[in-house]
Amino acid sequence: MRQGYNPYKDNKTKPLPFSHQVVIPVYIPHQKDYFKDSFQILKLCIGSILKTSHPKTFISIIDNGSCNEVSEYLQNLLNSGEIQELTTTKNIGKLNAIIKAVAGQNIPLVTITDADMLFLSNWQSETVKVFNAFPKAGVVGLIPQFLTYQNKSENLLLEHFWNKKLRFIPVKNPFALAKFYESIGWEPNYSRAKLDYILGLTAENGHIACVGSGHAVATYRRELFNFDFPLYNPYKMGGGSEQILDDLPLKYGLYRFTTYDNYAYHLGNVYEDWMQKKFSTLDSEEKELTLKETPFTKKTASAFSQFKEKLMNKALKSFKIRMVFLKHKGLPKEVRKYF
Repeated sequence: MRQGYNPYKDNKTKPLPFSHQVVIPVYIPHQKDYFKDSFQILKLCIGSILKTSHPKTFISIIDNGSCNEVSEYLQNLLNSGEIQELTTTKNIGKLNAIIKAVAGQNIPLVTITDADMLFLSNWQSETVKVFNAFPKAGVVGLIPQFLTYQNKSENLLLEHFWNKKLRFIPVKNPFALAKFYESIGWEPNYSRAKLDYILGLTAENGHIACVGSGHAVATYRRELFNFDFPLYNPYKMGGGSEQILDDLPLKYGLYRFTTYDNYAYHLGNVYEDWMQKKFSTLDSEEKELTLKETPFTKKTASAFSQFKEKLMNKALKSFKIRMVFLKHKGLPKEVRKYF
């Protein structure tokens, strides 16, 4: 039976003193074959976040069915206060793990990252600068990649088609761009032009961001998870599960961006000496940069807007039409065929 009155009943929760949440799903079932170096790489990933993040960062890790050694390491991080949240579960899939982490929180920015990323100094402040410069930014990635403007950025391209500040610009960090494709196993047989030019948008305050974003590591406006975000996904990976995250900004007419410079390295599943050397050069925690308050309400893109975006998507797949667009946006003639 129950006696007395629960003193916490009807008490409101106090706002947490955090401005940025980092979500890391972790699945390392053993330490052999494909996962031989994964534990070592995970330590670099988490260590880089701890080293480069400001004190108001709430780190959520979802242990998605890892082996005992990894689980014990993560539990020790929680016990020592280095991370703020640890959820331990069976292998329920990447997106379901993310769903668990974002539920029950109300932190303005949410970075979702794979467990094989090395975060670089100033990644948080540079992310906030993009959100502050572009009020319609919905997601901001940290790793510039090839042709991201062609994937789920049709709304931005349409709305800024005549804007002279939407232009092809020099790649800020060609070395890091090439390093990303090396990390995912690409041979360097792609056109050098892709390391030279990228589509960028310049804000009113002069800040530059790359158009489009990948999903291996990216920061989302918290509000995007408050509307129509699923409570369950049937796939462990793939099966369109990553597209759910990619589609979030478009559903509400927001844009996908990436920082102009590179602020993270993808490490993959094979350890290399350069990774530890790069880790040792990272600066300690940075100061928090204030995020401007941008009013956000649930305003789903109209059917007409979605129709226009589908037309833009088809148009970009047409070689002739794409060449006209590339010319209009200042890409030199001799390299257009590679974009």
